[in-house]
Amino acid sequence: MIGALTRRDRLRLAALFVGLFLALQLVPYGWRRSNPPVVAEPAWDSPRTRELFFRACADCHSNQTKWPWYSRIAPVSWLVVKDVERGREHLNASEWQREQKDAREAAEEVREGSMPLPIYLPAHPEARLDAVEKADLIRGLEATFGAERGDDERRGRSGGRDRGR
Repeated sequence: MIGALTRRDRLRLAALFVGLFLALQLVPYGWRRSNPPVVAEPAWDSPRTRELFFRACADCHSNQTKWPWYSRIAPVSWLVVKDVERGREHLNASEWQREQKDAREAAEEVREGSMPLPIYLPAHPEARLDAVEKADLIRGLEATFGAERGDDERRGRSGGRDRGR
């Protein structure tokens, strides 16, 4: 079909795509890139856990997001802002004074490979952890946040800091 288009038709089609791309930049969603103040961090079990967390997780799970250039260009900006908002909602290491509803699941998410998000890794090679780093992060997250109750039962262990609650 495109091969059958004249040069003029192809230019019109290209102009339409450029116009659509420029119009997308006017959609206000994705403009809210912010880094609220850090209020309180967890009591990390070690500096190593904190370092690995900030390398692999903090862009979405803290108020210290490093907003890349492409986070300003729609429609990619929509995905980036949505991922950061959702990440902060589930676990935010910069607002430890509030309830962190999914903190106990963090180690399991890393163990299963669902975190960091696979879509995040190509643009953030520093977040790619080798096997030793991944094991260190999982151990550190379990020590800092505790482990999911289901994991504890499967492994026959108690639930970390919140033992007996």
